[in-house]
Amino acid sequence: MVGAIRQARVARLYGRRDLRMEVTEVAEPGEGEVLLKTATGGICGSDLHYYQDGGFGPVRVREPIIPGHEAAGRVAALGAGVSGLMIGELVAVNPSQPCGTCRYCQEGLTIHCLNMQFMGSAMRLPHTQGMFRDWLIVPARQCFAAGILVSAGEAACAEPLAVCLHAVAQAGDLTGKQVLVTGAGPIGALVVAAARHAGAEAIVVTDLADAALGRASAMGATRVVNVGREPAGLAEYEIDKGQFDVVFECSAAEPALRGAIAAVRPRGLIVQVGVTGDITVPLNALVGKELRWIGSQRFHDEFAQAVALISDRTIDVRPIISHAFPIDQAVHAFEQAGDRTAACKVQLTFLSWF
Repeated sequence: MVGAIRQARVARLYGRRDLRMEVTEVAEPGEGEVLLKTATGGICGSDLHYYQDGGFGPVRVREPIIPGHEAAGRVAALGAGVSGLMIGELVAVNPSQPCGTCRYCQEGLTIHCLNMQFMGSAMRLPHTQGMFRDWLIVPARQCFAAGILVSAGEAACAEPLAVCLHAVAQAGDLTGKQVLVTGAGPIGALVVAAARHAGAEAIVVTDLADAALGRASAMGATRVVNVGREPAGLAEYEIDKGQFDVVFECSAAEPALRGAIAAVRPRGLIVQVGVTGDITVPLNALVGKELRWIGSQRFHDEFAQAVALISDRTIDVRPIISHAFPIDQAVHAFEQAGDRTAACKVQLTFLSWF
């Protein structure tokens, strides 16, 4: 390919349910950069919101954007000055690009960078383009070797696992703790795995879909409850002001949060992972039980940890991968991802194409 012009298929979103396949030319990697042949990219909840609704909350698709911030690929070329990576090596790509110089970066709060560029995000203008394309050029520091044991699909799960590792870290030591996870989508299922890895003794998971709960069990849940069929399924945990030490609220559903507040013990902790618009909160119960309710978003150092845990299958992410579609079926993949009765982590695959 030296001297040849590479072309890439790109899935570009123009607005609500307007995802188009296009072809663009690919440059050579510059100094400190790596050219990757994309292998697999996962569809995240934010990608799905962009596709289904044109955005979420105040974040809207205002110009064409390439979605995708969960991806793995193989190193195709190295720019000047790059070392530590080998041609053909499978790497997971960290989509987070903090500036390193703003107030919060200087304080060590990199997640809250004032100039954050997060790949595949419509938060800023111009939008930060994402990873759903055949070829990808990224700074070498964003590439983390995934080893030879796991598939590209597994490596592409590093980003959502990093989100979950950060959420679990917010809770402190989970050794021997009683944990509730509300919502068993990809993030909820990976929170289960992260909490189990962190030493939680019991992990109860709630959801409305049996397929999701089955995956939660495969990821380490000790009990699952379909609160659609059993609306009082958590009643036994509300005895004596609550039984759970920690709740990871991953559904962003108001009834789930209310159930969490009722089931967590006094001075317990609720880590809010799921996001939504405004909701009503039972403030008296929150105050009366002296609960701590904290938010958790994204990750920083946890990305490297996630890749390491996936690469030797200390955390086996395969149970959450439900579907894979080639990039030229991206619209079908997004439609499938919207079906929670069957889908969990839907991924796009990129075969060699020149």
